[in-house]
Amino acid sequence: MAFTTIFFDLDDTLYASSNGLWEAIRERMNQYMADRLKLPREEVFKLRRHYYETYGTTLRGLQIHYQVDADDYLQYVHDLPLEQYLEPDLELHKIILSLPQERWIFTNADAQHASRVLQILGLSDCFEGIIDVRAIAFACKPEEIAYLRALNIAGNPKPAECLILDDSTTNLSTARNLGLTTVLVNSNGVSHPAVLHHLKSLKDLPQVMPALWETDDKNQLQDNKDGILDHDRH
Repeated sequence: MAFTTIFFDLDDTLYASSNGLWEAIRERMNQYMADRLKLPREEVFKLRRHYYETYGTTLRGLQIHYQVDADDYLQYVHDLPLEQYLEPDLELHKIILSLPQERWIFTNADAQHASRVLQILGLSDCFEGIIDVRAIAFACKPEEIAYLRALNIAGNPKPAECLILDDSTTNLSTARNLGLTTVLVNSNGVSHPAVLHHLKSLKDLPQVMPALWETDDKNQLQDNKDGILDHDRH
């Protein structure tokens, strides 16, 4: 299968889930609901789980049930010193930039947060653009409409020609139903019917799916292979 487009999730996909950033974001969500909405902490956890299972994100549930201002929420939950959790990743930069396909960030977060993450990781020049929650009119993964809008923004590639990498099997289930090839990025090695390929880290992509670098240009193919496999020689 020749892929033309690759969608990358952001949080817990571009960086290791063990670095603590997503846990810090979740705690900011809890604080928002307690501080802004004056909800008891014990109720916050139940509501967040319910909203995630029902709507895909806490924000979606809060918009529906509490009419929260999305800008206020997103600014609050992402108000974190990202430099304490992230650092430039030159190896990942080389791998992603060498891919011949169009590459997009597809995230339930907002573009401001995504841009900050990409800048600190040193990946800002690796993607065509950021498809964030605003770009898809506050739909969110795993809603089918979110993927359809993302495909539209990316120029309407055929789903069969698209690859999506995400740390959530729930998100990948919808993508698989639409015909996208799914890649789970998760160090736990979770098995799921919607997952066609599994990576413990994005840095395993060249070894797990070397065909992504196959092109009609043999010289370009060799240059790409030399570049992405350099890290195996050290």
